[in-house]
Amino acid sequence: MDAANGPERQETVAQLLVDAAVWAPSPHNTQPWWFEPHGETVTLHSDTERRLSVADPSGREMLISCGAALFTLRLAVRRLGRLPEVRMASDPDRPGLIADVILGEPQSATDEERRMYDQIRRRRTHRGGFRAGALPVGLLQSLRAHACAEHASLRIVADPRVRIALAALSEVAEQVQCLDPAYVEEVARWAPAPCGEPLDGVPETAYPRDTDRTDPHFAGRDFARGQGWGLVGGEPGEATGVVAVLATTGDGRDDWLRAGQALQRVLLRATKDDVSAAFHTQALEVPELREFIRARFCDGTYPQMMVRFGVADDEFDSVRRPAADVTVGEL
Repeated sequence: MDAANGPERQETVAQLLVDAAVWAPSPHNTQPWWFEPHGETVTLHSDTERRLSVADPSGREMLISCGAALFTLRLAVRRLGRLPEVRMASDPDRPGLIADVILGEPQSATDEERRMYDQIRRRRTHRGGFRAGALPVGLLQSLRAHACAEHASLRIVADPRVRIALAALSEVAEQVQCLDPAYVEEVARWAPAPCGEPLDGVPETAYPRDTDRTDPHFAGRDFARGQGWGLVGGEPGEATGVVAVLATTGDGRDDWLRAGQALQRVLLRATKDDVSAAFHTQALEVPELREFIRARFCDGTYPQMMVRFGVADDEFDSVRRPAADVTVGEL
């Protein structure tokens, strides 16, 4: 598949890059991005109309998602046997402009890059408990190294008291958010009643009908809203898994994009070892709780994502809009 093995038509290359990038994670599967291919360049834009205006008024999570899509573009370029040239872009007249990703000089992908690329469509967000047991030896050290390579830190929460505190904060945040009718309406928009085959949002096959209770318990999103929707799974997972916080030294636009690139890199590396991730962002969407977590548990760095890692028995679905729907110009 390396570009050195033969010329690739520009349309085919752009199709491959965008087809990969759309599988990046995003809150409520909002997929807040669009792409603009021209020649051997794909420009990434955020789609502010798909931002969670209630849960994410600053656009922090939207830009983390775009960062994850940016890393996926970079990895797809590597899979083609080229070096990605990334030009971060900023234009006051086009606030959604993120970056140009250019196919650079030929260089064969490494075995690890090929293996990570193969996980792009395999990766799924898990919602529930995990199978009991330890993670593969050396995996956590590898995940931390991958986050560091993207100028972020993955802080493994080893102290059981801190895990209990973070779990409690996630529960508090979930209850506080659910008291806001605008928040409930926003969740309903992105997790509608089962109907047809959605191309975005959270379908009923993407979350469990009965929430697994772990100890400590990290609150999940109430996508079913008491309607009995959701996937009927097998035996419930009882393990919380390994809790981690992805953090950055700063808290601006560039930091959020770095966090997204680090997040996707970590997730793909974990998926290679059949390890899934569950996200718990509620406490980071409540400013007072996020500041508390930053000061008490992150040594002053800025928490961008709270994650649990583990081996899952259930496999939840994920849907994506086709590349043609998120592309301006010809593929």
